[in-house]
Amino acid sequence: MARPRLSVVIPALDEAAGIASSLQALAPLLARGAQVLVTDGGSTDATAALARAAGAQVVHAPRGRALQMNAGAGQARGEVLLFLHADTRLPADADRLILQALGSGGRVWGRFDVAIDGRPRLLPVVAALMNLRSRLSGIATGDQAFFMTRAAFDAAGGFPAQPLMEDIEMSMRLLKQSRPACLRERVATSGRRWESRGVWRTVWLMWRLRLAYWRGAAPEALAALYR
Repeated sequence: MARPRLSVVIPALDEAAGIASSLQALAPLLARGAQVLVTDGGSTDATAALARAAGAQVVHAPRGRALQMNAGAGQARGEVLLFLHADTRLPADADRLILQALGSGGRVWGRFDVAIDGRPRLLPVVAALMNLRSRLSGIATGDQAFFMTRAAFDAAGGFPAQPLMEDIEMSMRLLKQSRPACLRERVATSGRRWESRGVWRTVWLMWRLRLAYWRGAAPEALAALYR
């Protein structure tokens, strides 16, 4: 079996309502030879069965986004790894964009700009600020669809086994290898978190959590506050 150039790892937990449509959106990548893995963290619904029916490889893992992403990476065969949230949609030519970004300029990792789907009128502003902050700081969030070479992932030691801020910590590890390729093409992610909690309340909470993390707060304590 030929080795795929790109492996897409999707951590999932009780995503039966949307996993089929998420994977359907990846059909063009599958047709071009990408490997798609859904790492299930113990779903009690039909997530795993629906993922298999859609052509994805299902990997069972302990619950926790970092643990699930590492488990998926352990089964991935691609030269490049893309970590995608189950409620996030890629541009149609994401594979080409990723491979092009990592093929020149010495970049070993990157992310996309993000657009947030939802009713609140402030969501485009939130997304624009997320993209600007990420471009200036070199820190990416999981919503922006992390991608990296297999070598960069291994050199970073994978995602840290912590319940929150694993994307921030991984960004800092990867920054030791290169600045990120910040693609202006956008992924579309669900705004359900902002809609259910309120836009300003969610933004304020995330800034509080990040500030506490920079000051050395334990990820376990921050995860309890986030919940």
